[in-house]
Amino acid sequence: MTANPSLKSKIDLKPLTNLQEFRKRAEKAATGGSTDAGAFYADGKAAVSAVAGMYKQALPALDQILADRYEQAKSSRNIRGVIVLSAIVLAAYLFYSFFLVMTGGLREVQRHLEAMTRGDLTTSPKPWGNDEAAHLMHSLSDMQHSLRGIVSQVRGTSESIVQASGQIASASADLSSRTEETAANLEESAASVEQVAATVKSTADNARQAADIASSNTKVAERGGDVITQVVTTMEIINSSSSKISDIIGTIDGIAFQTNILALNAAVEAARAGEQGRGFAVVASEVRSLAQRSAGAAKEIKVLISGSVEQVRKGAEVVQTAGDAISEIVTSAKQMNSIISEISVASHEQSSGISQVSASVQELDRMTQQNAALVEETAAAAASLNQQAEGLAREVSRFRLP
Repeated sequence: MTANPSLKSKIDLKPLTNLQEFRKRAEKAATGGSTDAGAFYADGKAAVSAVAGMYKQALPALDQILADRYEQAKSSRNIRGVIVLSAIVLAAYLFYSFFLVMTGGLREVQRHLEAMTRGDLTTSPKPWGNDEAAHLMHSLSDMQHSLRGIVSQVRGTSESIVQASGQIASASADLSSRTEETAANLEESAASVEQVAATVKSTADNARQAADIASSNTKVAERGGDVITQVVTTMEIINSSSSKISDIIGTIDGIAFQTNILALNAAVEAARAGEQGRGFAVVASEVRSLAQRSAGAAKEIKVLISGSVEQVRKGAEVVQTAGDAISEIVTSAKQMNSIISEISVASHEQSSGISQVSASVQELDRMTQQNAALVEETAAAAASLNQQAEGLAREVSRFRLP
Protein backbone atom coordinates (compact mmCIF):
# COMPACT_ATOMS: atom_id res chain seq x y z
CA MET A 1 0.00 0.00 0.00
CA THR A 2 2.90 2.31 0.81
CA ALA A 3 4.54 1.64 -2.59
CA ASN A 4 1.20 2.23 -4.49
CA PRO A 5 -0.87 4.98 -2.79
CA SER A 6 -3.44 4.90 -5.62
CA LEU A 7 -4.34 1.34 -4.63
CA LYS A 8 -5.92 2.53 -1.32
CA SER A 9 -8.79 4.24 -3.08
CA LYS A 10 -9.68 1.05 -4.96
CA ILE A 11 -9.58 -1.45 -2.00
CA ASP A 12 -11.70 -1.64 1.21
CA LEU A 13 -9.23 -1.53 4.12
CA LYS A 14 -11.71 -2.51 6.85
CA PRO A 15 -10.64 -6.23 6.81
CA LEU A 16 -7.15 -5.07 7.79
CA THR A 17 -8.64 -3.27 10.81
CA ASN A 18 -10.57 -6.43 11.84
CA LEU A 19 -7.39 -8.47 11.35
CA GLN A 20 -5.43 -6.11 13.64
CA GLU A 21 -8.14 -6.37 16.35
CA PHE A 22 -8.10 -10.19 16.07
CA ARG A 23 -4.27 -10.12 16.43
CA LYS A 24 -4.60 -8.04 19.62
CA ARG A 25 -7.19 -10.48 21.10
CA ALA A 26 -4.90 -13.39 20.20
CA GLU A 27 -1.96 -11.71 21.94
CA LYS A 28 -4.13 -11.06 25.00
CA ALA A 29 -5.33 -14.69 25.09
CA ALA A 30 -1.75 -15.85 24.73
CA THR A 31 -0.69 -13.81 27.78
CA GLY A 32 -3.28 -15.58 30.03
CA GLY A 33 -6.54 -13.76 29.43
CA SER A 34 -9.87 -15.67 29.35
CA THR A 35 -11.59 -16.07 25.99
CA ASP A 36 -14.30 -18.18 24.37
CA ALA A 37 -12.76 -20.69 21.99
CA GLY A 38 -15.75 -20.83 19.66
CA ALA A 39 -16.01 -17.08 19.43
CA PHE A 40 -12.21 -16.82 18.96
CA TYR A 41 -12.36 -19.31 16.10
CA ALA A 42 -15.30 -17.56 14.48
CA ASP A 43 -13.57 -14.17 14.69
CA GLY A 44 -10.37 -15.61 13.21
CA LYS A 45 -12.21 -17.23 10.35
CA ALA A 46 -14.10 -14.01 9.65
CA ALA A 47 -10.82 -12.00 9.65
CA VAL A 48 -9.15 -14.44 7.25
CA SER A 49 -12.18 -14.41 4.95
CA ALA A 50 -12.18 -10.61 4.98
CA VAL A 51 -8.47 -10.48 4.08
CA ALA A 52 -9.02 -12.99 1.26
CA GLY A 53 -11.81 -10.80 -0.05
CA MET A 54 -9.51 -7.79 0.12
CA TYR A 55 -6.92 -9.62 -2.05
CA LYS A 56 -9.65 -10.41 -4.56
CA GLN A 57 -10.36 -6.69 -4.76
CA ALA A 58 -6.61 -5.84 -5.10
CA LEU A 59 -5.86 -8.15 -8.05
CA PRO A 60 -7.96 -6.29 -10.67
CA ALA A 61 -6.58 -2.99 -9.38
CA LEU A 62 -3.03 -4.28 -9.71
CA ASP A 63 -3.74 -5.51 -13.24
CA GLN A 64 -4.97 -2.07 -14.17
CA ILE A 65 -1.90 -0.42 -12.66
CA LEU A 66 0.42 -2.78 -14.57
CA ALA A 67 -1.43 -2.09 -17.81
CA ASP A 68 -1.08 1.68 -17.26
CA ARG A 69 2.62 1.31 -16.57
CA TYR A 70 3.10 -0.80 -19.69
CA GLU A 71 1.50 1.88 -21.82
CA GLN A 72 3.69 4.52 -20.22
CA ALA A 73 6.83 2.44 -20.87
CA LYS A 74 5.79 1.84 -24.48
CA SER A 75 5.25 5.55 -25.03
CA SER A 76 8.62 6.35 -23.40
CA ARG A 77 10.33 3.77 -25.62
CA ASN A 78 8.89 5.30 -28.76
CA ILE A 79 10.04 8.75 -27.67
CA ARG A 80 13.58 7.50 -26.97
CA GLY A 81 13.66 5.74 -30.35
CA VAL A 82 12.74 8.97 -32.10
CA ILE A 83 15.42 10.84 -30.14
CA VAL A 84 18.11 8.23 -30.91
CA LEU A 85 17.19 8.18 -34.59
CA SER A 86 17.34 11.99 -34.73
CA ALA A 87 20.75 11.91 -33.02
CA ILE A 88 22.03 9.32 -35.53
CA VAL A 89 20.83 11.41 -38.45
CA LEU A 90 22.43 14.53 -36.96
CA ALA A 91 25.70 12.68 -36.28
CA ALA A 92 25.75 11.30 -39.83
CA TYR A 93 25.25 14.82 -41.18
CA LEU A 94 28.01 16.19 -38.98
CA PHE A 95 30.39 13.36 -39.90
CA TYR A 96 29.66 13.84 -43.59
CA SER A 97 30.24 17.58 -43.30
CA PHE A 98 33.48 16.96 -41.41
CA PHE A 99 34.52 14.44 -44.09
CA LEU A 100 33.88 16.97 -46.85
CA VAL A 101 35.83 19.65 -44.98
CA MET A 102 38.75 17.34 -44.16
CA THR A 103 38.83 15.88 -47.68
CA GLY A 104 38.95 19.33 -49.25
CA GLY A 105 41.65 20.51 -46.83
CA LEU A 106 43.72 17.35 -47.28
CA ARG A 107 43.43 17.59 -51.06
CA GLU A 108 44.78 21.14 -50.84
CA VAL A 109 47.60 19.95 -48.58
CA GLN A 110 48.32 17.06 -50.96
CA ARG A 111 48.43 19.42 -53.94
CA HIS A 112 50.85 21.71 -52.17
CA LEU A 113 53.08 18.84 -50.96
CA GLU A 114 53.23 17.37 -54.48
CA ALA A 115 54.36 20.76 -55.78
CA MET A 116 57.03 20.92 -53.06
CA THR A 117 58.10 17.39 -54.01
CA ARG A 118 58.71 18.60 -57.56
CA GLY A 119 60.86 21.40 -56.13
CA ASP A 120 58.26 24.09 -56.72
CA LEU A 121 58.26 26.45 -53.76
CA THR A 122 56.35 29.21 -55.54
CA THR A 123 52.89 27.90 -54.66
CA SER A 124 51.13 28.59 -51.37
CA PRO A 125 48.29 26.60 -49.74
CA LYS A 126 44.89 28.30 -49.65
CA PRO A 127 43.22 27.43 -46.36
CA TRP A 128 39.46 27.78 -46.06
CA GLY A 129 37.55 27.59 -42.85
CA ASN A 130 38.98 27.59 -39.36
CA ASP A 131 39.26 23.90 -38.57
CA GLU A 132 42.20 21.57 -38.04
CA ALA A 133 42.88 21.28 -41.79
CA ALA A 134 43.05 25.07 -42.04
CA HIS A 135 45.48 25.17 -39.11
CA LEU A 136 47.53 22.45 -40.85
CA MET A 137 47.65 24.47 -44.06
CA HIS A 138 48.69 27.60 -42.14
CA SER A 139 51.49 25.59 -40.51
CA LEU A 140 52.44 24.15 -43.91
CA SER A 141 52.59 27.66 -45.35
CA ASP A 142 54.87 28.78 -42.51
CA MET A 143 57.07 25.71 -43.08
CA GLN A 144 57.26 26.49 -46.81
CA HIS A 145 58.29 30.05 -46.05
CA SER A 146 61.06 28.80 -43.74
CA LEU A 147 62.09 26.22 -46.35
CA ARG A 148 62.37 28.95 -48.96
CA GLY A 149 64.77 30.84 -46.71
CA ILE A 150 66.77 27.69 -45.97
CA VAL A 151 67.01 26.72 -49.66
CA SER A 152 68.08 30.24 -50.54
CA GLN A 153 70.77 30.18 -47.84
CA VAL A 154 71.89 26.67 -48.83
CA ARG A 155 72.12 27.75 -52.47
CA GLY A 156 74.33 30.70 -51.59
CA THR A 157 76.37 28.63 -49.13
CA SER A 158 76.85 25.79 -51.61
CA GLU A 159 78.23 28.20 -54.18
CA SER A 160 80.64 29.58 -51.56
CA ILE A 161 81.61 26.03 -50.57
CA VAL A 162 82.31 25.15 -54.21
CA GLN A 163 84.68 28.10 -54.53
CA ALA A 164 86.33 27.51 -51.12
CA SER A 165 86.71 23.76 -51.68
CA GLY A 166 88.34 24.42 -55.04
CA GLN A 167 90.83 26.77 -53.39
CA ILE A 168 91.43 24.25 -50.58
CA ALA A 169 92.02 21.46 -53.11
CA SER A 170 94.55 23.59 -55.01
CA ALA A 171 96.35 24.65 -51.80
CA SER A 172 96.32 21.05 -50.52
CA ALA A 173 97.91 19.80 -53.73
CA ASP A 174 100.63 22.45 -53.48
CA LEU A 175 101.18 21.67 -49.79
CA SER A 176 101.31 17.95 -50.55
CA SER A 177 104.05 18.51 -53.15
CA ARG A 178 106.13 20.64 -50.76
CA THR A 179 105.57 18.20 -47.89
CA GLU A 180 106.76 15.29 -50.03
CA GLU A 181 109.90 17.26 -50.96
CA THR A 182 110.52 18.07 -47.28
CA ALA A 183 109.99 14.42 -46.37
CA ALA A 184 112.56 13.34 -48.98
CA ASN A 185 115.12 15.83 -47.61
CA LEU A 186 114.45 14.68 -44.05
CA GLU A 187 114.83 11.07 -45.10
CA GLU A 188 118.28 11.84 -46.56
CA SER A 189 119.20 13.76 -43.39
CA ALA A 190 118.03 10.86 -41.26
CA ALA A 191 120.23 8.46 -43.26
CA SER A 192 123.26 10.75 -42.82
CA VAL A 193 122.60 11.15 -39.11
CA GLU A 194 122.29 7.37 -38.77
CA GLN A 195 125.71 6.94 -40.43
CA VAL A 196 127.25 9.54 -38.09
CA ALA A 197 125.56 7.85 -35.13
CA ALA A 198 126.98 4.48 -36.20
CA THR A 199 130.50 5.96 -36.51
CA VAL A 200 130.26 7.72 -33.13
CA LYS A 201 128.89 4.56 -31.55
CA SER A 202 131.81 2.55 -32.97
CA THR A 203 134.25 5.16 -31.61
CA ALA A 204 132.53 5.05 -28.22
CA ASP A 205 132.72 1.25 -28.21
CA ASN A 206 136.44 1.36 -29.06
CA ALA A 207 137.04 3.98 -26.37
CA ARG A 208 135.15 1.86 -23.89
CA GLN A 209 137.23 -1.19 -24.84
CA ALA A 210 140.43 0.88 -24.49
CA ALA A 211 139.22 2.06 -21.09
CA ASP A 212 138.56 -1.54 -20.10
CA ILE A 213 142.05 -2.59 -21.28
CA ALA A 214 143.65 0.37 -19.47
CA SER A 215 141.71 -0.47 -16.34
CA SER A 216 142.84 -4.09 -16.65
CA ASN A 217 146.48 -2.97 -17.12
CA THR A 218 146.17 -0.71 -14.10
CA LYS A 219 144.87 -3.59 -12.03
CA VAL A 220 147.69 -5.84 -13.28
CA ALA A 221 150.28 -3.15 -12.44
CA GLU A 222 148.71 -2.68 -9.02
CA ARG A 223 148.84 -6.42 -8.44
CA GLY A 224 152.52 -6.40 -9.58
CA GLY A 225 153.23 -3.57 -7.13
CA ASP A 226 151.53 -5.54 -4.40
CA VAL A 227 153.66 -8.61 -5.28
CA ILE A 228 156.86 -6.50 -5.22
CA THR A 229 155.83 -5.07 -1.87
CA GLN A 230 155.25 -8.58 -0.56
CA VAL A 231 158.66 -9.68 -1.95
CA VAL A 232 160.36 -6.71 -0.25
CA THR A 233 158.59 -7.57 2.97
CA THR A 234 159.62 -11.21 2.60
CA MET A 235 163.23 -10.15 1.91
CA GLU A 236 163.20 -8.03 5.03
CA ILE A 237 161.81 -10.96 7.01
CA ILE A 238 164.50 -13.27 5.52
CA ASN A 239 167.19 -10.68 6.34
CA SER A 240 165.90 -10.43 9.87
CA SER A 241 165.75 -14.22 10.16
CA SER A 242 169.30 -14.51 8.76
CA SER A 243 170.53 -12.04 11.39
CA LYS A 244 168.86 -14.08 14.08
CA ILE A 245 170.42 -17.27 12.66
CA SER A 246 173.85 -15.56 12.71
CA ASP A 247 173.31 -14.66 16.33
CA ILE A 248 172.25 -18.23 17.13
CA ILE A 249 175.32 -19.61 15.31
CA GLY A 250 177.50 -17.21 17.30
CA THR A 251 175.91 -18.55 20.44
CA ILE A 252 176.53 -22.12 19.24
CA ASP A 253 180.19 -21.21 18.49
CA GLY A 254 180.55 -19.81 21.99
CA ILE A 255 179.00 -22.92 23.49
CA ALA A 256 181.39 -25.11 21.41
CA PHE A 257 184.36 -23.04 22.60
CA GLN A 258 183.30 -23.36 26.23
CA THR A 259 182.63 -27.08 25.69
CA ASN A 260 186.16 -27.44 24.25
CA ILE A 261 187.63 -25.68 27.30
CA LEU A 262 185.59 -27.87 29.63
CA ALA A 263 186.67 -31.02 27.69
CA LEU A 264 190.29 -29.87 27.93
CA ASN A 265 189.97 -29.37 31.69
CA ALA A 266 188.28 -32.76 31.97
CA ALA A 267 191.17 -34.40 30.05
CA VAL A 268 193.70 -32.73 32.41
CA GLU A 269 191.79 -33.95 35.42
CA ALA A 270 191.52 -37.48 33.91
CA ALA A 271 195.29 -37.54 33.34
CA ARG A 272 195.82 -36.66 36.96
CA ALA A 273 193.51 -39.48 37.99
CA GLY A 274 195.56 -42.10 36.18
CA GLU A 275 193.95 -45.43 35.46
CA GLN A 276 190.76 -44.44 37.18
CA GLY A 277 190.25 -41.42 34.99
CA ARG A 278 191.12 -43.11 31.70
CA GLY A 279 187.46 -43.75 30.71
CA PHE A 280 186.55 -40.22 31.60
CA ALA A 281 189.52 -39.01 29.50
CA VAL A 282 188.18 -40.91 26.48
CA VAL A 283 184.76 -39.27 26.91
CA ALA A 284 186.33 -35.86 27.37
CA SER A 285 188.35 -36.42 24.18
CA GLU A 286 185.18 -37.28 22.23
CA VAL A 287 183.36 -34.28 23.66
CA ARG A 288 186.27 -32.03 22.69
CA SER A 289 186.26 -33.53 19.17
CA LEU A 290 182.50 -32.88 18.85
CA ALA A 291 182.90 -29.35 20.16
CA GLN A 292 185.62 -28.63 17.61
CA ARG A 293 183.50 -30.07 14.81
CA SER A 294 180.48 -28.03 15.98
CA ALA A 295 182.61 -24.90 16.05
CA GLY A 296 183.87 -25.62 12.52
CA ALA A 297 180.34 -26.27 11.21
CA ALA A 298 179.08 -23.13 12.93
CA LYS A 299 181.82 -21.08 11.28
CA GLU A 300 180.96 -22.53 7.86
CA ILE A 301 177.23 -21.86 8.41
CA LYS A 302 178.05 -18.34 9.57
CA VAL A 303 180.03 -17.76 6.37
CA LEU A 304 177.14 -19.10 4.27
CA ILE A 305 174.53 -17.08 6.21
CA SER A 306 176.65 -13.94 5.83
CA GLY A 307 176.80 -14.53 2.08
CA SER A 308 173.03 -15.16 1.97
CA VAL A 309 172.35 -12.00 3.99
CA GLU A 310 174.49 -10.00 1.55
CA GLN A 311 172.64 -11.52 -1.41
CA VAL A 312 169.28 -10.88 0.28
CA ARG A 313 170.27 -7.25 0.91
CA LYS A 314 171.26 -6.79 -2.73
CA GLY A 315 168.04 -8.56 -3.86
CA ALA A 316 166.01 -6.31 -1.57
CA GLU A 317 167.63 -3.26 -3.14
CA VAL A 318 166.86 -4.59 -6.64
CA VAL A 319 163.28 -5.42 -5.61
CA GLN A 320 162.89 -1.96 -4.06
CA THR A 321 164.07 -0.42 -7.31
CA ALA A 322 161.63 -2.63 -9.24
CA GLY A 323 158.87 -1.64 -6.80
CA ASP A 324 159.56 2.05 -7.39
CA ALA A 325 159.42 1.43 -11.15
CA ILE A 326 156.19 -0.53 -10.76
CA SER A 327 154.74 2.33 -8.66
CA GLU A 328 155.58 4.79 -11.42
CA ILE A 329 154.01 2.41 -13.96
CA VAL A 330 150.88 2.11 -11.77
CA THR A 331 150.67 5.91 -11.47
CA SER A 332 151.06 6.33 -15.23
CA ALA A 333 148.51 3.55 -15.84
CA LYS A 334 146.04 5.25 -13.50
CA GLN A 335 146.51 8.56 -15.29
CA MET A 336 146.10 6.83 -18.66
CA ASN A 337 143.03 4.98 -17.36
CA SER A 338 141.55 8.26 -16.14
CA ILE A 339 142.19 9.96 -19.48
CA ILE A 340 140.79 7.03 -21.46
CA SER A 341 137.79 6.87 -19.10
CA GLU A 342 137.12 10.56 -19.74
CA ILE A 343 137.45 9.92 -23.47
CA SER A 344 135.06 6.94 -23.14
CA VAL A 345 132.54 9.01 -21.14
CA ALA A 346 132.77 11.86 -23.64
CA SER A 347 132.39 9.40 -26.54
CA HIS A 348 129.42 7.77 -24.81
CA GLU A 349 127.80 11.16 -24.21
CA GLN A 350 128.49 12.12 -27.80
CA SER A 351 127.00 8.79 -28.94
CA SER A 352 123.95 9.39 -26.73
CA GLY A 353 123.58 12.92 -28.11
CA ILE A 354 123.92 11.70 -31.70
CA SER A 355 121.42 8.91 -30.93
CA GLN A 356 118.97 11.47 -29.57
CA VAL A 357 119.53 13.66 -32.62
CA SER A 358 119.02 10.60 -34.84
CA ALA A 359 115.86 9.67 -32.94
CA SER A 360 114.61 13.25 -33.21
CA VAL A 361 115.34 13.35 -36.93
CA GLN A 362 113.65 9.96 -37.39
CA GLU A 363 110.66 11.15 -35.37
CA LEU A 364 110.56 14.35 -37.43
CA ASP A 365 110.77 12.24 -40.58
CA ARG A 366 107.95 10.02 -39.31
CA MET A 367 105.82 13.03 -38.43
CA THR A 368 106.58 14.58 -41.81
CA GLN A 369 105.54 11.34 -43.51
CA GLN A 370 102.34 11.38 -41.46
CA ASN A 371 101.80 15.03 -42.35
CA ALA A 372 102.31 14.15 -46.00
CA ALA A 373 99.74 11.38 -45.69
CA LEU A 374 97.36 13.75 -43.89
CA VAL A 375 97.91 16.39 -46.57
CA GLU A 376 97.11 13.82 -49.24
CA GLU A 377 93.99 12.83 -47.30
CA THR A 378 93.11 16.51 -46.94
CA ALA A 379 93.55 17.03 -50.67
CA ALA A 380 91.36 14.00 -51.37
CA ALA A 381 88.80 15.24 -48.83
CA ALA A 382 88.87 18.72 -50.39
CA ALA A 383 88.32 17.22 -53.85
CA SER A 384 85.49 15.09 -52.48
CA LEU A 385 84.06 18.15 -50.71
CA ASN A 386 84.22 20.07 -53.99
CA GLN A 387 82.35 17.29 -55.77
CA GLN A 388 79.76 17.07 -53.00
CA ALA A 389 79.35 20.86 -52.98
CA GLU A 390 78.81 20.83 -56.73
CA GLY A 391 76.29 18.01 -56.29
CA LEU A 392 74.58 19.97 -53.51
CA ALA A 393 74.44 23.04 -55.74
CA ARG A 394 72.88 20.94 -58.52
CA GLU A 395 70.32 19.51 -56.11
CA VAL A 396 69.47 22.91 -54.67
CA SER A 397 69.07 24.36 -58.17
CA ARG A 398 66.08 22.02 -58.62
CA PHE A 399 64.04 24.19 -56.27
CA ARG A 400 62.15 27.12 -57.79
CA LEU A 401 61.89 30.20 -55.62
CA PRO A 402 59.47 33.07 -56.13
